[in-house]
Amino acid sequence: MQAAPTAIVASPRLERRLPQFLEEEAVAELLSTPDRSTPEGARDAAILEVLYGTGMRLSELLALRRVDIDMTGETVKVTGKGSKQRIIPVGRKAGEALRAWFLVRSQLVRDTGDPGTVFISVRGKRMTPKGVNRLVNRYIGAVSELHQRSPHVLRHSFATHLVNRGADLQAVRELLGHESLSTTQIYTHVGIDRLKHVYAQAHPKGS
Repeated sequence: MQAAPTAIVASPRLERRLPQFLEEEAVAELLSTPDRSTPEGARDAAILEVLYGTGMRLSELLALRRVDIDMTGETVKVTGKGSKQRIIPVGRKAGEALRAWFLVRSQLVRDTGDPGTVFISVRGKRMTPKGVNRLVNRYIGAVSELHQRSPHVLRHSFATHLVNRGADLQAVRELLGHESLSTTQIYTHVGIDRLKHVYAQAHPKGS
């Protein structure tokens, strides 16, 4: 029996939407925005620094406990999808922001609730996804006109900046906690797309 002609025609691949991210200058402005002289501002700064400095997911940030953070070794233990754990660098700036936050954490509320939880609300409870999303949305909105303003934008920015600066893709995959390298490879496309844009603007024959 002869196969139908359409059976041997490959289905068109769906285009993956390139992730939105902030340029490095916008990230620098973003991280300088919180008023670090107040307990709430110190917390917000620590959240932004950790999200960008580690590339962790929102769920991973919310699950963080004090025992997960090794200040001396400048690493953090993250529990990702499928309860899989990984150790990732914190970075100097994020480490400094965390230290500053821990110094004033008890001032945010009278009852600090669970002392092991890293990030708490003004009510002393573990912060919710909605609360962090609202916080990040506000700060990104102050420095960028991006349509998407979620914590994932900082994760995308983390990965994009690493790849743009020549980081090994396998290392980026491990930092992000991706199961497959193919998931991480989208950041190479982001870099190429950016290079094309720069080329079109700067080269005499680019457009």
